[in-house]
Amino acid sequence: MSETSVEYVVIGCYLGVLVGVGMVFRRFNENVSDYFRNGCKGTWWLVGSSAFMTAFSAWTFSGAAGAAYEAGWSVLVIYLANSVGFAINGLFLAKWFRQTRAITGPEVIRLRFGIPTQQFYAWMSFVMQTLYSSLHLLGLAIFCSAVFGYKIEQVIVVVGAVVLLYSLIGGSWAVTATDFLQTLILIPITILVGVLCLAKLGGVGALFQGIQNMGLSSAYGVFNAPDQFPLRAYTYAWAIAMLLKNVIGYNTLTSAQRYFLVKDGREAQKAAWLGFVLMTAGAFLWFIPPMTARLLFHAEVMAVDIPKAAEAAYAIASLNVLPLGMTGLMVVAMFAATMSSMDSGLNRNAAIFTNDIYPTLCRLFGRATMQGKSLMRLGQVFSAVFGVCIVSIATYFANTEGRGVFEHMLNIGALLALPMAVPALMGLFIRTSPSWAAIVTVCVTLIPSAIGFFSAELFGETWSFQQKVFTNLAVGIVVYLLTMPFWNRAPELYKRQAQDFFDRMLTPVDFEKEIGIPNDLRQLKIIGSFAAIIGGLICTLVLLPNPLIGRLGILFVGGFVLVVGGVFIWLGKRSELETSQIEAAD
Repeated sequence: MSETSVEYVVIGCYLGVLVGVGMVFRRFNENVSDYFRNGCKGTWWLVGSSAFMTAFSAWTFSGAAGAAYEAGWSVLVIYLANSVGFAINGLFLAKWFRQTRAITGPEVIRLRFGIPTQQFYAWMSFVMQTLYSSLHLLGLAIFCSAVFGYKIEQVIVVVGAVVLLYSLIGGSWAVTATDFLQTLILIPITILVGVLCLAKLGGVGALFQGIQNMGLSSAYGVFNAPDQFPLRAYTYAWAIAMLLKNVIGYNTLTSAQRYFLVKDGREAQKAAWLGFVLMTAGAFLWFIPPMTARLLFHAEVMAVDIPKAAEAAYAIASLNVLPLGMTGLMVVAMFAATMSSMDSGLNRNAAIFTNDIYPTLCRLFGRATMQGKSLMRLGQVFSAVFGVCIVSIATYFANTEGRGVFEHMLNIGALLALPMAVPALMGLFIRTSPSWAAIVTVCVTLIPSAIGFFSAELFGETWSFQQKVFTNLAVGIVVYLLTMPFWNRAPELYKRQAQDFFDRMLTPVDFEKEIGIPNDLRQLKIIGSFAAIIGGLICTLVLLPNPLIGRLGILFVGGFVLVVGGVFIWLGKRSELETSQIEAAD
């Protein structure tokens, strides 16, 4: 078999296993709660890995890798900011978020501010989720284009169709299960790529020496001079703006939904700390390959035909260092990472429509709402509609000349995400604000946000990322604080609603009374079995003709997944045996 054929076989086998995961976990879905939030029975390790993977995505290996190719260690700020966000979740907010007992982010907004604000955020969230999911899909298309030489538009359509099909099978159970399996693969394979890149360079010392020899020391500093990059990127101000944007994004009422899936507040905190550990460890591994590509494979990267060639840096480095058979696995891992982000976006959008918008529309037109599985099927239909929208938007972004995924992500974050996040953060801590505070704050903040977005057309000079962030934050905070004096004029019914929200959020979840019987053992055994299968399949790649170091790398990745799968199966059977012995003794 040719090398390309081997990669396709790897991809085909792996995708078959992923479809199997979806089919098995489809049986876990009995109602809307199961389909959209795991019936609140997800274990901390399952939900924590899913939260990590959703924040991770293939964008790390395209958009962020392109930034690392240009600016080196500066991009660490992005992921360390994510780590800080997870740490704050782990300290106390994850527990609060789970204790809101909601299904969607807009539902939390309704509990805090009322129905009008809920509807406002629901429709705005549609736009946000769709745009972000399309950019994640574009990131994957860039990677696959660099590896296989396909046109980005073709990859978007084909991969988007596959992701859409998979996302309809198993709901949030399939999403979280697949995310965990992807975490098991991405941990060892990113370690392997990083180590092989350093070996190719000659070690850590050779990496820093190469940076110096190529005159990249100033460009690859953590913080750069204002004139080093366009729009004063990667400076101290840029780093502070990135830290504020990402930390706020992880700690708002609308970001609470990542913890709705776990059993209780304590499990939510453990899930957040798992995300913190994985994100922090990964931050120091993910950007060695693109920097290696800059030092060793610059001509190959620049020869790639995509809107921003630097975003193929990780793909080119992988192609040059991975053994035969592993490149296909890397592509599949990126596919699954994107699937986790895209599937999460589809699932959340469908949940928002089903839980927040659809009932309101039914009341408005005097129609009865669907219930049970019929309502779940409606959510699946809208998942399909949103999937088509995501593919279309990703195709549009692919034809935007000269602007890569990284710039698009930052622009959308500064234009839409931040104005929505500010009141959703302040409403979490400030109790004395009127019901309309969030809507007014977002609407007013969108004015300077839009001015910054269109600054080049309006003023002939483009605002920098940090200008947009600082302006939006300042306006949003001031406007929200100015609404506080109107609290005294708020209706008593709203004041009681706000107090009930905070009481609810601070009341621990009693899992047995509120949810019922856990299914931890089923999760352990099923996911452990799939991990063992995947690990075994990866280990068979050792039979391919590779040098010793390549075979050892394959065994490292496959063995890691296989061992974890075996441990999970053993723990599941052991727990089941102990439970049976206790029941027999009783």
